[in-house]
Amino acid sequence: MKKTFTSASAGKHLRRLEDEKSQLLRQEHDTCTYVLAQGEKDDAPDYDYAATRGRVAAIDAEVCKVRHALHAFNMATTLPDSDLTIDEALIVLAQLSAEQRRLDAMRSRQPRTRVSRRHGWGSDASPSLVEYEYANYDVAQAECDYQAITDRICDLQLKLDLGNQTVTFEVDV
Repeated sequence: MKKTFTSASAGKHLRRLEDEKSQLLRQEHDTCTYVLAQGEKDDAPDYDYAATRGRVAAIDAEVCKVRHALHAFNMATTLPDSDLTIDEALIVLAQLSAEQRRLDAMRSRQPRTRVSRRHGWGSDASPSLVEYEYANYDVAQAECDYQAITDRICDLQLKLDLGNQTVTFEVDV
């Protein structure tokens, strides 16, 4: 049977399958063994080893097919109004986000900051010396670069959102 997905719906389908598997494994954990006291009547909980193993294997096989199709889709599908595939865009987005974090720290610094340091050890330490730490770059330029990176991230995220919600692919499940 073929199913049609968008990237977003495939993700939701995969989460549903993983949730079903987790629930099945929790039930298995609770029912695959039981304890009887000496002289107690045998009242085993409902548990079917073969059926449980079969359902887990079926879920794993479907997850594998959908994940593979999703990865192939991401590698082959170009984002609207872009020359990047979805896979490339996800990599670029991670790189831009790391750069954004670095620029955020740099733009937050003052061009000059007063710092105090004690020289010496213990009671022999001399009085604090006043020193200044200087940014060795243009803080205003770091702010501009931060804003430009933020705009690029936003633009790329919107393109990814559009692609994830509108472009479809089929999986034989």
